[in-house]
Amino acid sequence: MKEADAEVRLRHASSLKHRRERGLFMSFFELVRENGVYLVTAMGKTLELTFLSLVFAALIGLFFGLLNVSKNRALNVIANVYIDCIRGVPLIVLAFFVYFGVPMATGVRLDALVAGIISLSMNAGAYMAEIVRAGIQSIDKGQMEAARSLGLSYGTAMRKVVLPQAIRVMIPSIINQFIITLKDTSILSVIGFPELVKAGQIVIARNFETFKMWAIIAIMYLIVITTLSKIARALERKISYGK
Repeated sequence: MKEADAEVRLRHASSLKHRRERGLFMSFFELVRENGVYLVTAMGKTLELTFLSLVFAALIGLFFGLLNVSKNRALNVIANVYIDCIRGVPLIVLAFFVYFGVPMATGVRLDALVAGIISLSMNAGAYMAEIVRAGIQSIDKGQMEAARSLGLSYGTAMRKVVLPQAIRVMIPSIINQFIITLKDTSILSVIGFPELVKAGQIVIARNFETFKMWAIIAIMYLIVITTLSKIARALERKISYGK
């Protein structure tokens, strides 16, 4: 086994030396020009996966967040069990469980995109539930009491009075969760989903430009995440001024 590994490393080093001698190493800009469309497409898939996952995560988070603020103790326990269990399991383990474990147990093969959405949605949903809980609890209890005194049911008061105010408070945290989920998509390269990191690995396997390719991918992530961070800060300032 060690001899085989040594042979692979020797072959790789020989290939790199041969490419240096022939001047075949691409410049940074050549690498971008030749693989730019492929990488941008992969970033599009990354954003698609992130967006779809966050939509389902928002629904999961809203459901368990409402259970968490309920006065029913049993519902509180259900919400806390889900949140604690999901947050206590690493995302990569959850992805392996969904992509490899579930098909083995059920015989139903999941597409990498579907498995990725399920894994990210479950993971982000647990954090979204805490965002929803904190958002609802940030609203003065007098709002709910006033709505109930006017004859509104608990559900109607929550839907029409409390949640609209809580959502304004939650928006910056939701954008921050979008950023975290965007970065978490890189973990799904292990199940073969063609997001940005997987695309980078494929390009590196073709041209061995490891340093430059990871630098390009880091810059692409940096541009997108910095833009989203600035949007989150701008919304937070706007909400603070609007109070």
